[in-house]
Amino acid sequence: MPAGRRRRRSALVAEQPPGRSAGEGEGADGGDGAGAAGHGGAAAPAPAFPAERPRRRSGRTRRAGTGEGAGGGDDGGAGADERSGGGARRGRAEEPADPESRARDICLRLLTGAAKTRKQLADALRKREIPDEVAEEVLTRLEEVGLIDDAAFARAWVESRHSVRGLSRRALAQELRTKGVTGELAEQALAQLDPDDETEAARALVERRLRTTRGLERQTRTRRLVGMLARRGYSEGLAFRVVREALDEEESGAGEWDGAYGDTAYED
Repeated sequence: MPAGRRRRRSALVAEQPPGRSAGEGEGADGGDGAGAAGHGGAAAPAPAFPAERPRRRSGRTRRAGTGEGAGGGDDGGAGADERSGGGARRGRAEEPADPESRARDICLRLLTGAAKTRKQLADALRKREIPDEVAEEVLTRLEEVGLIDDAAFARAWVESRHSVRGLSRRALAQELRTKGVTGELAEQALAQLDPDDETEAARALVERRLRTTRGLERQTRTRRLVGMLARRGYSEGLAFRVVREALDEEESGAGEWDGAYGDTAYED
């Protein structure tokens, strides 16, 4: 290369601003720079990559981080409170507010399970603090429509307790009094039983228990069997008579006291 040309090139390099290489051109498209590099100039530095694009958040994260998601959480809590309040209001709405409706519902629920006397229902309403005048009105109405029938209750009670438990008239009368059935209604129900029925029931009770007392002295057996009948309301005279007859028949071999009901069938 001629000396003059080398001097001009050195002068051009000396005039370039600092920070730019000798091979960089002036144009925006880098044409001059490329030419300079192709003619032996220094290569232009690689362009810097843009900053890394932030990762896209998942929908769950965006909702949790955005104001809408936070508001949604608050709204959800408010919605739960609102739903809870709504349930409580519905519960209060379902429960009758006035005493008359409450009393009627209480009676109907109790009558669903089994028949009840007027006294039993009145006691239940009193425990639930229903005013007496309201209770009387509701109970009278239930009697008018036939949902309360003390006479029918007494008849069914006497028949069931006498046949299943073998209770005497006296014991049955006591139970009816505790249920609130007294006077004429009780007498009509007890009239279902005549003296012969009572005697037969006593004999059946002795038959059930007689076998379990075998091996004991007669006096001991008599005391236990009479006590069992007395606890069921039988008079002392009837109890001693039935027990004596049963023991006499057993000893003579005329009766077949074989305990047909079994030792465990009887509960004293």
